[in-house]
Amino acid sequence: MATITVTDETFEKDVLNADKPVVLDFWAQWCGPCKMIGPVLEEISGERDDVIIAKMDIDANPETPTKFGVRSIPTLLIFKGGESVATTMGAKPKAQLSQWIDSAV
Repeated sequence: MATITVTDETFEKDVLNADKPVVLDFWAQWCGPCKMIGPVLEEISGERDDVIIAKMDIDANPETPTKFGVRSIPTLLIFKGGESVATTMGAKPKAQLSQWIDSAV
């Protein structure tokens, strides 16, 4: 499954009301570490069907990151049943991200 793009407008439908856990990547075009983590998340997305991998551009969508206290990027949150259940920040290797996802879902 490919990653999905989430906006402030689609956040509730795509993330809070999703039928699977959602890993939401808060990122920006100008962020170097965000560009490093992007392909890793694409890879994980292609290998797993138990989670939805989603991305939100914080410059285009300021409401949701503010609501969840995102102060640095990349910040990844896992949502399960409409609740934020796990957070991690910074670029991490694939194995570490996969473990983090496993521990939360």
